[in-house]
Amino acid sequence: MAGSRPEPQDHPPENGFSPLERPAPRLLPHIDGCVLPFLGGFGRHQKQLVVLTWIPALFIGFSQFSDHFLLAQPNGTCVLPAGNHSNWTGSPLLATGAPALQLGANGTAEGLGDSAGLLCACDERRLELQTGLLQNVVTKWHLVCDSAWKVHIAKFSLLVGSIFGYLVMGVMADWFGRHPVLILSALFMLVFGLSVAFSVNVTMFSTLRFFEGFCLAGLALSLYVLRIELCLPGWRFSMTMVASFLKVGGQLLMPGVASLCRHWPNGDDWQVLQIVIISPFVLMLPYVWIFPESLRWLLATQHYKRSKAMMLRIARKNQVDMTTEPSGVLTELEQELHKKPQRSCIIKMMSTRNLWKNIVVLCVNSLTGYGIHHCFARSMMDPEAQPTALCHADYYTMAGIAVATCVALCPAVGLMGRRGGLLTFMIITALASLLQLGLLNLIGKYSLRHDTVLRDTLNRKFSVAFSIIGMFSSHAVSTLSIFFCAEITPTVIRGGGLGLVLASAGFGMLTAPIMELHNQKGYFLHHVIFACCTLLCIICLLLLPEPRGQPLPETLADGETFTRQTLLHPGEQHLLLVKYERDYSRVHDTPLHLTATGGATVAVATALAAVPASYTLATGGEVIGNCTIANGV
Repeated sequence: MAGSRPEPQDHPPENGFSPLERPAPRLLPHIDGCVLPFLGGFGRHQKQLVVLTWIPALFIGFSQFSDHFLLAQPNGTCVLPAGNHSNWTGSPLLATGAPALQLGANGTAEGLGDSAGLLCACDERRLELQTGLLQNVVTKWHLVCDSAWKVHIAKFSLLVGSIFGYLVMGVMADWFGRHPVLILSALFMLVFGLSVAFSVNVTMFSTLRFFEGFCLAGLALSLYVLRIELCLPGWRFSMTMVASFLKVGGQLLMPGVASLCRHWPNGDDWQVLQIVIISPFVLMLPYVWIFPESLRWLLATQHYKRSKAMMLRIARKNQVDMTTEPSGVLTELEQELHKKPQRSCIIKMMSTRNLWKNIVVLCVNSLTGYGIHHCFARSMMDPEAQPTALCHADYYTMAGIAVATCVALCPAVGLMGRRGGLLTFMIITALASLLQLGLLNLIGKYSLRHDTVLRDTLNRKFSVAFSIIGMFSSHAVSTLSIFFCAEITPTVIRGGGLGLVLASAGFGMLTAPIMELHNQKGYFLHHVIFACCTLLCIICLLLLPEPRGQPLPETLADGETFTRQTLLHPGEQHLLLVKYERDYSRVHDTPLHLTATGGATVAVATALAAVPASYTLATGGEVIGNCTIANGV
């Protein structure tokens, strides 16, 4: 008896408790394994709310692709040449048989020989659009030639506003909740979006477009997060892809909407188009009452009083009888009602060891995917085609590629998983980029030297083929990177983490107007840099975990245990960790893991405390009180 007492001193109890005093595992943190199944799983309540997140996706697609029509470059014809003060009728270029001048993507005159620049030297010129509108911002305020740079500032404003919106609104969604961000974004989207239609100059237009992009980003981010947090693991990807299809549907319908606004009486048709694409957001105002806060966020941030009311409401809508409760979820919730809410910020990600690396990898993937997408789109365009053909052909080609990407993602992710699908599409993107940069130069340098026509034809066909493949795969990489981040980022900082990846995507999109502003100078170097980034991303993707079928991490500690599976068998890995237990007992650089019993919170900062959690996750968890525990205790 006396010899057995010193044992606890040699082997201190784990987490400060002896085996007999060790508290029972908590159920509330395991939302996918305990709470949602207790409330009816993916029931009627969740399905109705997911449908409500789909409806605005169509309107978001309208707004995100409105620049193609509001800021499209027109064709120009010189009506009165410089220095000619006589009564001139008709077009001198057409009357003399000279080719009509066209305005390029940078707003400068593009013609043939000496006539290049004649349009900008005209005292009077006629601008005609080929995008379904009779007048837009460029033609209304004559933003061509010396004023063409203002068009690019207007394009920057929406993208830069979106980047700031993703960063700021993501932090606010973690601190104040998803519901306030959703409602405020929808309300101010209406205010700034409708104000854009009444701009009196291009400066006012660009400023209001910045705030429109800011609110649009908050709207898209909050809806994305709410949709993910409503679903069980088996439903997350399919529900997200439906929203992606609706967004692409908005892109496809946008030319038709612009054509309907073409002959609108008593008003500029571009103003009518802006009002038409913003007005449907009025349907989101009732979301103040019909769309609740995320239950997952309430539980993760310990808003237990609000969580209780929410759970009763969900159980009633899902027709679940809560009088007989075998799992003990409500009992534990009653014991936690006295706790104060604890909010988190994305800055806490820097204190982790694995989570921040995963988010950085996905940020680089998203940036590379959207950045190189513009390179492929630029290579696909035929510089010799007429602007009328380019207007609709290229737009519908890019929309069709987006539809094909969404269709291909569904079976690819189902077969290979998130990480396997992302790695596959990134490899395809890298191959398409390298072949386009290298193979075409080899064809032109070492073969078909004497037959220049055949050589140029082959170069053009190969370039278009590789561009279509690259646009397809790069769009898949960007889409899957955003979804990947939403799955591996803990609930307490999911808004901020997703905002970082979406902001990185915005930076990738920003490369398109930057290249247009410089008249595509440095385009080849731009493509080479992103091609090198794809190779770097392929290596980094191997470090990511596989979240398919796994519950969403709720806390930072859960996010840390959400790591890449090792090559060893889980049992062998656990034995290795146990063998070197003494070596790891002094390591204190892992984040704090909070546990609670009887209202007391104990902070444990040793790496040994994370071993049982990772082992439980790797071995599939355990079943406690009819609940599947998969993220550890």
